[in-house]
Amino acid sequence: MKGLRFCLALWLAKISIPALKLTHHNGTDYPGHLAIKICPDFLDKIEKPPLVIAVTGTNGKTTCTNMICDAFEAAGRKVLCNRYGSNINSGVSTCLITGSTLTGKTKYDTAILETDERSAPRIYPFLKPDYIVVTNLYRDSIMRNAHPEYIQWVMNKGIPSKSKMVINGDDLISCGIAPDNKHIYYGIGRLASDTTDQVNRLCDLRICPECGKKLIFDYRRYHHIGRAHCPACGFKSPEYDYEGHDIDKAAGTVQVTDKEGTRSYKIANDSLFNIYNTVMTVALMRDLGFAADEVVTLMDKVKIPATRFSSIKAGPCTVTTQLAKEMNALAVTRATDYVRHQPGHKRLFLLLSCYKVAENWSENMGWLYDCDFEMMNDPLIDTCVVTGPRALDFKLRLLLAGVPEEKILCSEDEREAARKMDIASGDSIYIYCGMVEGFGVVDDCRQIITERCKALDGKEQT
Repeated sequence: MKGLRFCLALWLAKISIPALKLTHHNGTDYPGHLAIKICPDFLDKIEKPPLVIAVTGTNGKTTCTNMICDAFEAAGRKVLCNRYGSNINSGVSTCLITGSTLTGKTKYDTAILETDERSAPRIYPFLKPDYIVVTNLYRDSIMRNAHPEYIQWVMNKGIPSKSKMVINGDDLISCGIAPDNKHIYYGIGRLASDTTDQVNRLCDLRICPECGKKLIFDYRRYHHIGRAHCPACGFKSPEYDYEGHDIDKAAGTVQVTDKEGTRSYKIANDSLFNIYNTVMTVALMRDLGFAADEVVTLMDKVKIPATRFSSIKAGPCTVTTQLAKEMNALAVTRATDYVRHQPGHKRLFLLLSCYKVAENWSENMGWLYDCDFEMMNDPLIDTCVVTGPRALDFKLRLLLAGVPEEKILCSEDEREAARKMDIASGDSIYIYCGMVEGFGVVDDCRQIITERCKALDGKEQT
């Protein structure tokens, strides 16, 4: 018997959903917040679908959640999913509320839920996922998640013993999560671009987590991602259950080998981050019992959410918007590394000033000095536009990175910066979006830039 308190919480939460729509409020987690306030063990009591998959980690949670959901829906499953985030306990509760009947029974056979890594102790003991996918663990916001080993410790407090862990075997910090649980490791074999040198400013794993001696990296891919071992105690990277290799960016495919053989799978995006996400999705589906040939077909239906990456042709130019989370040095560095390896000349437009929370707190800009802004000092990057309330902080960091001042356009007014930046026929313009897609400043700047590109007609515009 779930009790009167649970029923009252469920009904009031359900009533709040149309009420929020009528009053034009977003409130993506308010129904769950209301339900938990009325019934503190609400998340434990509401019925879950028979299969529950949780997706967590520092970067890539929303992208991976959407990719897995695409694959399951293509397989004909009835999937409940918080595609747009809302990943704390109130957001997860809201998602389950929308997928339940008035008696709290689930209407779905599968739940794929993005979950905040710090919220693990408030979610997993009640959600009890069958699988927990961990994308990665990196240094994040200085105010919240600056220490990945601390986040690992937080997560380990709440993970149920029944949950299978799908882990990136190239990330030794993630490999330390729930050590007593069943682990399924995926990864990407050695690439020609890998190195043994520390090429990034940021590396969150330098010493052995077992004995404290310095780790030796057999090869590095970026930051602490790669394969390593400890010469003192024998600690080392795990063997893969699912290994990605032979990436063909021109064909848009990656080979994945498991115990039953090798298949070629479509990649939804050619950035290395998203190739990892493809291998992860394949690993999960295969471990769930999907045949390899079926997964090949399902991966053709998987897409990267437009809120994370979108590219449009605008007259003689290309305008690309990509997520590069503010306060997250690694996300900005990975985005820049991807852009600088694209062909031709580029212009960068940085919208990374933490607009969403600017009214509530003062941002610590120390994260800029963990970013590899030196990557923007590239002969094929013609312009770096820095704008918003933190424009001068970004300009200083670019100057310290060696970017010539004549390449930097600095303007606190974002829309004015979009009107003033140099644009030439054939340009590739990359807008770094750090806030939730749809927030007015991003849409406005993208529209201004797009219209200016369309108006070029083969002539340069300044």
